[in-house]
Amino acid sequence: MSTKYGGYMGKVLQIDLSNQKLSEYPWTDQDRELYLGGKIMAAKILYDNLTTKIDPLSAANLLVVTTGPLTGSGAPSSSRFNISTLSPLTEFIASSNCGGTFGLFLKKAGYDALILGGKAAKPVWIEIHNETVALHAADALWGKTTGETQKLLQADTGKLVIGPAGENLVRYASIASGERMAGRAGIGAVMGSKNLKAVVVSGDHTVRIADRTSMKKIYQGWLKQLRQHPLTGNLLPKLGTAGLLVPMNAHKILATRNYQYGQYKDFELISGKTLAEKHLVKNRGCQTCPIQCGRVVRVEGREVKGPELETLGLLGSNLENNDLELILKWNLLLDELGMDTISTGSTLAFAMELQEKGLWSNGLQFGQTANLENIFADIAYRRGIGDLLAEGTKRLAKRFGGQAFAIQAKGLELAAYEPRGAVGLGLGYATANRGGCHLNAGYLVILEGLGLNMDPHTPKAKAALTITLQNIMEAVSAGGSCVFTLFAMIPSGLVRRPNRYLTRLVNQALKHSGGMVHLINKLSAKFLALNLPLLPQSSAIRSVTGLPMNFGKFRDIGERGFTLERMFNLRLGLTANDDSLPERLTADLQDPHDQRTRVPLDEMKQEYYRKRGWDAEGRPRAKTLRRLGLLERV
Repeated sequence: MSTKYGGYMGKVLQIDLSNQKLSEYPWTDQDRELYLGGKIMAAKILYDNLTTKIDPLSAANLLVVTTGPLTGSGAPSSSRFNISTLSPLTEFIASSNCGGTFGLFLKKAGYDALILGGKAAKPVWIEIHNETVALHAADALWGKTTGETQKLLQADTGKLVIGPAGENLVRYASIASGERMAGRAGIGAVMGSKNLKAVVVSGDHTVRIADRTSMKKIYQGWLKQLRQHPLTGNLLPKLGTAGLLVPMNAHKILATRNYQYGQYKDFELISGKTLAEKHLVKNRGCQTCPIQCGRVVRVEGREVKGPELETLGLLGSNLENNDLELILKWNLLLDELGMDTISTGSTLAFAMELQEKGLWSNGLQFGQTANLENIFADIAYRRGIGDLLAEGTKRLAKRFGGQAFAIQAKGLELAAYEPRGAVGLGLGYATANRGGCHLNAGYLVILEGLGLNMDPHTPKAKAALTITLQNIMEAVSAGGSCVFTLFAMIPSGLVRRPNRYLTRLVNQALKHSGGMVHLINKLSAKFLALNLPLLPQSSAIRSVTGLPMNFGKFRDIGERGFTLERMFNLRLGLTANDDSLPERLTADLQDPHDQRTRVPLDEMKQEYYRKRGWDAEGRPRAKTLRRLGLLERV
């Protein structure tokens, strides 16, 4: 099915693994106008095809791999792709964004998306080259790690592979593309449940650009903005995401000892600065990315990908482990096994506290690391206590108790940001469609201490700001950009000079901005028919595709995508009670002397529902669906 728009290849390939049937999935230009691409496109495909509650590990589930219109266009930080499915960890929608090369090669093969359904009778891998698609027996690949598997497959191709964790249906198994991981919510287990070990794509197609002259001008300005900003041009290139660990500790938002605390006494030993000074070989980043936030480190004589912030926090401070060299080794091991480092670390921390409180005798203890490498393998192969740990925090709590300190939302373990020190992020965690995700949460922590310094404990304005950032991040992701580019949306002068009068005034004003932000959120797109210099994504999409894009339409696409995922979850049985956090974060004070150091979730959640145009049970009202063009489509 062709398209009149640039940036798209105009075809979506669907493969039924049960009968090896190939088909082209219908996706029209009207669909592109409404849903753009990426995770929003995937949400629409899942919504239209999974109409009843199913077992996520059954053949009926779909694994949907999508690109955005900027993917392959040369836009800064745009070599991204998305994988969405029904999560075996949460049993709600899962989406995982990845910076590997698979999306670029998928477009070279001539496709905007790949839909995988059914289940192969025996382990297989798929080879796609332009219009030629072949399924091969995967006997020689089954059981191998992600790295071993990719080495055995053709070079100069895009690859998706799973490791032993995916094969053994670990509920937080990940998918690898090169050295990058689509890590969250167990999408690797879905791939394993289909007896699918790998997908390899290649081709010789090119992405058509609607207005190349305009595109080049926009890209030049965008590159300049990213390179001159203190976050995307200095902190992230210099220290990677690990550079955020020190300010997180300072603001009491670093997960420590299963989120009992927001600060870790040995934070400097696992910081980005220590990583850079003692272990960094060089920087590395995704293709077309000027930020280059990836780290290359040496582990046992090999140059490998270094850990991100989340890995340092969840395998470091949250386990009370200050051995950075051990974290580097574990990061490699978990990637090879194909297992999410966030959920692995958080599940282990919960198990350690269960042991500490006498609820489960498992031998795991905070600060004790000698046997954890064996535990990782036991999880991946579901041996001994590893079989229980492979189920994740929520299911462990149902079996052994400890729900009050099982740190998850909707079944997904939280990222490394402790929300009692940034309550707006806590609201985001609770309302995020995929569960405890800092990105789907809207990443309000960027205003609550990591970029600006608005009051982190006040509930004021947090609902409206969370909605704004959630919508924008959805649209940016759907377009094919890395969400890190949004850091540059904060004026650089405010970040560079945190103590000057203007910055302090902005931080105070943000606390009182809820009404104005809500008004802007509800303004019709026709009143926002402009493109913002600090948000070049909408202009870039217009130049690449020819879509009549502006900030208002871009915002609406983001809200439409977020709402569509919500409607899918509601169909699967989601209720307002699922928009929750464990009692440790909502009832226990982080600072016993400060009543504000907990997440006032109930207060913020009801305001959030109202300002989203949802009812008191968290269901989008008909008026909201009509405004977003969804009423007749859901």
